[in-house]
Amino acid sequence: MPLISGQAIETTRIKQNLARTSLANPVAGARTDITSVVGRLAIYADGSAQPDGNTTPLLLIHSVNAAGSAYEVKPLYDYYATTRPVYAIDLPGFGQSDRDDREYTARMMTDAVHAAVEQIRRIHGEQPVDALALSLASEFLARAATEAPQAFRSLGLISPTGFEGKARDAGTPGTRGRSWIIDTLRVKLWDRGFFKLLTARPVIRKFLEKAWGSKTIDEPMVDYDYATTHQPGARYAPYYFVAGFMFSTDILTVYEQLRLPVWMAHGVRGDFVDYRHKNRVAGRPNWTLVQFDAGAFPHFEVLDQVVSSYNQFLGKLQPSDVGKPTLAHSV
Repeated sequence: MPLISGQAIETTRIKQNLARTSLANPVAGARTDITSVVGRLAIYADGSAQPDGNTTPLLLIHSVNAAGSAYEVKPLYDYYATTRPVYAIDLPGFGQSDRDDREYTARMMTDAVHAAVEQIRRIHGEQPVDALALSLASEFLARAATEAPQAFRSLGLISPTGFEGKARDAGTPGTRGRSWIIDTLRVKLWDRGFFKLLTARPVIRKFLEKAWGSKTIDEPMVDYDYATTHQPGARYAPYYFVAGFMFSTDILTVYEQLRLPVWMAHGVRGDFVDYRHKNRVAGRPNWTLVQFDAGAFPHFEVLDQVVSSYNQFLGKLQPSDVGKPTLAHSV
C-alpha cells in the first residue's frame, strides 16, 4: 500500500520549482511540500505495512544545529521503511523546507511538528502516530505532545536536550533567546563570513567528531552537511539557534507533564553526555530510559542495538494505549 497518493506526488511535482535543485533530498521515498503556518515544509515518506507488520505511522525529526536535516535520522528511516509507514521532515530553515529571513523559535518548530503530524494523520485516517526526535527537536516534540496528546501513541527521544546544566524548569513558557546575539551575528561586515567559517568542512568534521566522541564518523553526513549549509538562506535558522531562541526555559516542566509512553536513549561518549536532571523522569511509569556505548548519534553507530531497544518498547504498546503509561525500564 503506497504511503503517498497520486495527488500528493503530483503536488510534489508542481512545487518542484520551490526545491533547491542543487541539494539532493536527504532520504529516499516521496517528498511532499506542504503549506503550513510556519511556511513550506518538506515531508518525506517511504515504507508500507506488511501483512503482519506495524501500520502505525512513525515520524522522525532531526536535530537543530548549523547543518540540521532529515539526513540525521536516515538509518532509522531506512530501517523502518521495510516494515511500516515512515516519515521524516526538514524543520523550518533546514533542508528542503523554507529558509526565509524570519524569526526561528521553539514555538515555530513545535508548530512544524504539529503540521507534520496533522498531514500524516490525514493520510492514515486520523490514527495517532509514533514520533521520535533527535537532540533539541525532542523539546519541540515533547511540547507538541503535551498540547495534542491524542495525536501521538508514543514518543522517542534520542540524546534529548533539557536535562543538562542549570535546570530549565520555569513554570511558564519562554526561551533563552537573546536579541543582542542575533544583532551581533547579523552585522553585515561579518554576517555571511562567520557562517561560511562555521560551515567549512574541517569545522563540520570537528563538530561531528565531538558529537560521536570519536574520529570514526559518518562520512556521507559530512558531505550532506556541507551541501545543505551552502544553500541560500542557510544561516538564518542556525543564528536563532545560537542565540538561544529554540531552547525553552520550561522544558523540564514539559517533560514532567508527559503522560504518553516515552522512550529516551542517549550515548556516553562525546561532548553531549550531560543528563544530570534525568532523575526528574527516571522511575516514572511511562518513561523508559536506556543508554548505549556511543555518542550523540547512536543510531549511526549501533543501529541494531537502538532499534532492538526501541522495538521492545514499541512491542509493549497497543493501538488503544494512547495516553496510557507503560512500565519504566532503566539501563
